[in-house]
Amino acid sequence: MDLNLEGRHALVCGGSEGIGRATAHELALLGARVTVLARRADALQEVAAALPRAHGQAHDWIAADVSRTDALRERVEALAASAPVHILVNNTGGPPGGAAHAALIEAYLDAFNKHLVANQTLLQAVLPGMREARWGRIVNVISTSVKEPIPGLGVSNTVRGAVASWAKTLSRELAGDGITVNNVLPGFTETGRIEQIVRGKVAAEGRSEDDVRAAMRAGVPAGRFATPGETGGVIAFLCSPAAAYVNGVSLAVDGGRMNSI
Repeated sequence: MDLNLEGRHALVCGGSEGIGRATAHELALLGARVTVLARRADALQEVAAALPRAHGQAHDWIAADVSRTDALRERVEALAASAPVHILVNNTGGPPGGAAHAALIEAYLDAFNKHLVANQTLLQAVLPGMREARWGRIVNVISTSVKEPIPGLGVSNTVRGAVASWAKTLSRELAGDGITVNNVLPGFTETGRIEQIVRGKVAAEGRSEDDVRAAMRAGVPAGRFATPGETGGVIAFLCSPAAAYVNGVSLAVDGGRMNSI
């Protein structure tokens, strides 16, 4: 199986922690040069310094806020001009919980800006390099809610579905350039996002955190939450040469939790 990513440059968003950090590690193990992007420069410096370099590759980082798309475009275009990006992993923390009907208009606009608009900004910044190389991988880390909406996450369900449709459309538009576009749908994963969801359930339902976590685990056939590395490994595979004919899919990494096919 060809998993070799030597000579490829990966830009991993949300790379300071959780699934993003784990993905950066897995891609570096396969030989990719990795640039991690997030808001906190101190955390990014630590991540970049700790990435594997067995293939002699140099790693880098960019401190940027994805909600400030003009500045984001400028930073990433400068990066791509000096080192074309062949792999883009779009990964941004989800919006706060709450019912869809009660959410403020501003909450929807903020979520669309941080997810769909930021993803489009990043795509346009790196696409010329992918097209020139006739090779590219775009993986969007979204949510199982694109197939089964999650109660209490109204804004997130909405924007995640929009990103999934955007990605499916791109997969058909860009396939002829040797570029694949896929989505990974993490289930319950031990990250800051799961802590946010648990806190929301504790506040809304009046149960203890232990009770909430136990009920969530009970709904997963695997009987546990995923580690970030388990999801990162799936993302890295989709970025590899071996996955060249996997395009336009939304792949759940959820321990079998979803009931749909």
